[in-house]
This record gives sequence, structure tokens and C-alpha cells, in this order.
Amino acid sequence: MEQSLIEFRLTRAEALVLFDWLVRFDASDATMTLDKAEQKVLWLLEGALEKRLVEILAPNYDDILAEARRDVSASMGE
Repeated sequence: MEQSLIEFRLTRAEALVLFDWLVRFDASDATMTLDKAEQKVLWLLEGALEKRLVEILAPNYDDILAEARRDVSASMGE
């Protein structure tokens, strides 16, 4: 299979929400049902987000994440 790159865009709020979900999923027993390829892709995605999101190191990360969740929900009309 040809190895071409696929790029996509997320808002910072969307990236924070996705990152938090990936971290929680990775820490759960649900990862036991993944095959090696699925696990690798999730780790790659989590690592790529971790490199870009300085907010995850902020002492008020929980507040930042809560605001990000509100922003994402609001953009869906909720």
C-alpha cells in the first residue's frame, strides 16, 4: 500500500477534547480489544496531539478542558 499522508484540521478546543478522550481510552480496559495496528494509530494520534497542546501542562488544565468541551458542544448547537 502506498504510504501517502492525510492531513486534517481541528480547532484547538476539538484537539483538547480528542486528546483527553484518547488518554482516558488508553488508560481503560477497552484497549485490550484493539489489535496492534489500531493501538499504534491511536498512540500516534495521541502523541501528535501531545506535542502540540501546551495546555495539557497547565495547572488549570481541568478548567481549560471544560471550556473546550463547552466550545465544541456550542459549535454543535447544544
